[in-house]
Amino acid sequence: MKVSTLQTLSCTAVLLLLPLLTSCHPATAPQSSDQSSLVLIQLNNPALLGYNWKNVSCHLCKALFTILDVALLSNVNEERVAQAVGEACIRLHLAEEEICREITELFRDDFIRALQESVLWPTEACAILVGPACGKFDIYAPWNLTLPKVPKPPVTPPSPPKPGSPQSRVLFLTDVHWDKEYETGSPADCRDPLCCRKDLNTHRWGRRQAGYWGTYSKCDLPLRTVENLLENAAKAGPWDWVYWTGDIPAHNVWSQTRKQQLTELRVISKLIQKHLGANVTVYPAVGNHESTPVNSFPPPFVHGNRSSSWLYDTMAQEWSVWLPEEALKTLRYGGFYSVEVEPGLRLVSLNMNFCARENFWLMVNSTDPANQLQWLVHVLQASEDKGEKVHIIGHIPPGLCLGSWSWNYYHIVNRYESTITGQFFGHTHLDEFEMFYDEATMTRPLGVAFIAPSVTSYIALNPGYRVYYVDGNYQGSSRLVLDHETYILNLTTANSSPGSVPVSPDPNPKWTLLYRATEAYGVSTLFPSDYHALMKTFIRDDKVFQKYWYLRHKGHVSKPCMETCKTTILCTLQSGRSDELVKCDLLNGFGGDLAKAARRTLC
Repeated sequence: MKVSTLQTLSCTAVLLLLPLLTSCHPATAPQSSDQSSLVLIQLNNPALLGYNWKNVSCHLCKALFTILDVALLSNVNEERVAQAVGEACIRLHLAEEEICREITELFRDDFIRALQESVLWPTEACAILVGPACGKFDIYAPWNLTLPKVPKPPVTPPSPPKPGSPQSRVLFLTDVHWDKEYETGSPADCRDPLCCRKDLNTHRWGRRQAGYWGTYSKCDLPLRTVENLLENAAKAGPWDWVYWTGDIPAHNVWSQTRKQQLTELRVISKLIQKHLGANVTVYPAVGNHESTPVNSFPPPFVHGNRSSSWLYDTMAQEWSVWLPEEALKTLRYGGFYSVEVEPGLRLVSLNMNFCARENFWLMVNSTDPANQLQWLVHVLQASEDKGEKVHIIGHIPPGLCLGSWSWNYYHIVNRYESTITGQFFGHTHLDEFEMFYDEATMTRPLGVAFIAPSVTSYIALNPGYRVYYVDGNYQGSSRLVLDHETYILNLTTANSSPGSVPVSPDPNPKWTLLYRATEAYGVSTLFPSDYHALMKTFIRDDKVFQKYWYLRHKGHVSKPCMETCKTTILCTLQSGRSDELVKCDLLNGFGGDLAKAARRTLC
């Protein structure tokens, strides 16, 4: 291959590599409003990302992808393409040389296989990366689900339960991100995407060191903190059941192996069972970090070594203590399942990786991968026929999904608004929510997707967990969320035991109540109408909004959210559908850039 061609491939390779290094970082706190740049999301280390694809012209982008398509027709060139990716990563300083080489080697086989099987044309690739003026993104073109021809039942607005009615107390865990290499005293600031790790050979930016229980930085958690949380959660019980929405491994996405991923899955699953007890049923969902390469979830028609059976089979084995065989069958098939929690209440656990823009296997086929949404419709219709209420859990919130997937999901929630009484997600590491409105007018609130804060401290957060209070098990129960509480481990306090000289960590740190939603916001329930009213309060009363901003970050945020930042947050809260996020964005004059920034927070 000529040098010029290799250089061209290097440029193309960065288009492919950049999402791998930036798609796993949740939001950091926006800066104050005196900055004129977009402030919703700032990736952890902008110095790593010194390349802007808006500098690439449309013609050049298409030429690069045409060369790449031709090169991948030959198996001989696969090695050269992989080499080009690594070299481009190094030369553009996207990461340290070792990380560039490791992540290239890790992703090469899956990514190249997906590219070879995809129908992605250069115009479509460049429409994604350069902009819609450069082409049409046909691979993710609109598609519609088939809904049953059963009329939607009349909608009855929910009423608060009578005083003294039973309530279900549900523990919610998400985004554990256990780092096996976490080491107390290691550098808390580094160039790598993940710090606080032993044998960290990168340049240190400061003298901060990793704390015993966790660190306010680009750091995940040691196992002792995860286990301490579970010990405290067990004491805070009893729990009627547990929702657990994934992301077990740390953010060292460049150096993970299948063996390591499965070991961590087994360890955390067994720890949860050990501490919460055999009498508590846990309902898990699949996160985007469970696989390696990260975000790599082939649809079920991909067989052999490239399929996800290595992951789903182990999940089925570990979770068989909680799930019946019928649920395990669909779990093995596509990472999703349905199960009866109690008479009158059904749970659906979705594999939200089939809606994720970062799942490069969707280049092969993004139209309802695994027929998951069509399956969801069948489950919901059966539940409607039986008079069941349904809770949905998943990892990635629907408002951050691919456009058509998000639109169809929104359409399903509209049709089955009287059946779906709870939606629970994680992924962003923050304390958030997304609103659903009737499609006819987009004004009547009919659903809320609760987004719970993470167990991990990544990035610069207190570790935390959520408790939901749900209308309980009795005839006529709405099964709606009535209230929720957030508990945190204050790392400042936990890492320095009072009165100890020299300073040493508290051997028995306290997980404390950060807030209870109804008390914090002065509402009686957490119905969709309450959240709709709360949104109006955020606009009218900045003091209440700033309280939300503080609680959103689990009590650890340094600056208020003003002007552009506030407008952006309000857009994301009222947008359970990704195209509505863009509309809100355009309405406020941001040209779609804030919606793009929000999607880059996928972690």
